[in-house]
Amino acid sequence: EVQLVESGGGLVQAGGSLRLSCAASGFTSDDYAIGWFRQAPGKEREGVSCISTRDDNTYYADSVKGRFTISRDNAKNTVYLQMTSLKPEDTAVYYCKATRLWVEYWGQGTQVTVSS
Repeated sequence: EVQLVESGGGLVQAGGSLRLSCAASGFTSDDYAIGWFRQAPGKEREGVSCISTRDDNTYYADSVKGRFTISRDNAKNTVYLQMTSLKPEDTAVYYCKATRLWVEYWGQGTQVTVSS
């Protein structure tokens, strides 16, 4: 069964850090580009960061550049999103997505809440 499972969300004070994990099963994640997205209440889902296949190029939304770092551990079939200097506006449900050609898989999401 193909699955993406996010974990690591929680409640943190502004300025704090969290590390999200996106664990893949049923497929080899390094064959896929992996993206992190987030959706705050009443807002559209937006792209946060992504990492390409093989060459591990990384991309970040301007709102998180310099604060978030995406990385992958192919041995664990897992992609991470290290989030530092968190702000209340980072509060959202965070999702990961795996994409290869016309195939995509989504995880179920993990809640991140940043208190001021």
